[in-house]
Amino acid sequence: MTHTAAFQRYVAIGDSFTEGVGDPDLTRPNGVRGWADRVAEHLQAHADEAGQPFGYANLAIRGRKLRPILAEQVDPALALEPDLVTVYAGANDILRPNVDLDALVGDYRTALTRIAASGARLLVWTAFDPGGSATYRMLRGRFALYNELVREVVDDLAAEHDAHVVDYWRMREYRDWGYWDEDRMHMGTPGHDLMATRVLDTLGVPHERPVPSPVERPALPRREQLRHDADWLRHQAAPWVHRRLTGRSSGDGLDARWPTLTRMPQAED
Repeated sequence: MTHTAAFQRYVAIGDSFTEGVGDPDLTRPNGVRGWADRVAEHLQAHADEAGQPFGYANLAIRGRKLRPILAEQVDPALALEPDLVTVYAGANDILRPNVDLDALVGDYRTALTRIAASGARLLVWTAFDPGGSATYRMLRGRFALYNELVREVVDDLAAEHDAHVVDYWRMREYRDWGYWDEDRMHMGTPGHDLMATRVLDTLGVPHERPVPSPVERPALPRREQLRHDADWLRHQAAPWVHRRLTGRSSGDGLDARWPTLTRMPQAED
């Protein structure tokens, strides 16, 4: 489905996925770019061609769980009177030792209903499929249940509002670790680039973006792989666990990257 009218006010809310972690760009706030900036750049060009104004805000902050995202970001997002809102939330909750997914998605439904009722087009993600990950595979059933609950919410909203799912779970390209950052927790630059394309496809916005190639990650000899895994545990997994045990977040002290409607800087690619 192609929309002839250009979006004029796009607001993205969520956690590290939407903030852009894994896609470094030191010229931008918080030192990252990400798929949402890429989408905004394309929508801005589309609006410019139509002779319409455009502004983009990104309120996402890394490490945020679902309920803090809703409490901190929904009101500021709606205050900007967006015509497009994207929401990714819940992955940081799923990874916790204990989570009541029914209650969690119940709160999510309330917030998403409010956003959809504003008249903005709403895009919501399922969580990715961890079946290809030795680290996260044990939580695959929990991810699947969360996704079914989210799909049900969006299906219900779509009966009366402009609400859609970006089905990350079914994007099999992300089984290739070349689309992921070396931290194995966030998409890398090719992953963010690919996600931007998938979002534009869901929006029905014309584009000619090529499918990015994943980073080549050849299989390592066993001893070298063990050393690589040990480095990951020490430098990536252990700090993540320590933050959870001490009640801290990677987003502590960070502000939203683009808190007000802003025009995107010209990108090199």
